[in-house]
Amino acid sequence: MSHPSLSARRVLITQADAFMGPVLCEVFAGHGATVIASTDPLASPGAPAHIVAEAGRIDILITNLAIPAPSTPAAEVSEEEWNDIFAALVHPLPRLFRAVLPDMIKRRAGKILVMGSASALRGMTRASTYSAARGAQLAYVQAVGVEVAPHNVQVNAIAQNFVDNPTYFPPEVQANPRFQERLKREVPLGRLVSAREDAEFAAYLCSEAANCFVGQVFPVCGGWVAR
Repeated sequence: MSHPSLSARRVLITQADAFMGPVLCEVFAGHGATVIASTDPLASPGAPAHIVAEAGRIDILITNLAIPAPSTPAAEVSEEEWNDIFAALVHPLPRLFRAVLPDMIKRRAGKILVMGSASALRGMTRASTYSAARGAQLAYVQAVGVEVAPHNVQVNAIAQNFVDNPTYFPPEVQANPRFQERLKREVPLGRLVSAREDAEFAAYLCSEAANCFVGQVFPVCGGWVAR
């Protein structure tokens, strides 16, 4: 996918050592961006504001948040599990947005992309906690996206599943014959979306060529949500 260079753009990527972080850093740097790779887990309420202040001017924020997905039956989900998942995937969002949006709005320029999950778009058994948190991410993106669009700030999300990444599809999972059968059965593409395919699409959404997209959720899942 061709798109204008991201050179001279300063890109902050959160949790850059997990989920899609490593490949996003590689792809954005390859397109000429200055990448600020934060590995802060963002566990404390003040962490997002701190990393944003340290980064300086931010043209693009990639909110890359991940936590292993529990597989607890809905009737057995504990308060602790629910709170832990929302603390990891949802609570950092408004903190990050509050830290970057004022300057983006003032400059009338900026992009925020949330690396979300398609588990919020299609029901999955034993995934109620994780799917609810990922769904909250997407709803937040849609609301904030339309709110800040008049200020020439674009906020969007990628809702992915069956994308090659070390957090959810590590090599041992991919090598499992049962997983290979599931891939062929559930994913029309018949394979995982490659990490680079996903990251290149993220780069496109953060380029000037994608200024028309606001508050939108883009499934990247090899057709999984369409089945």
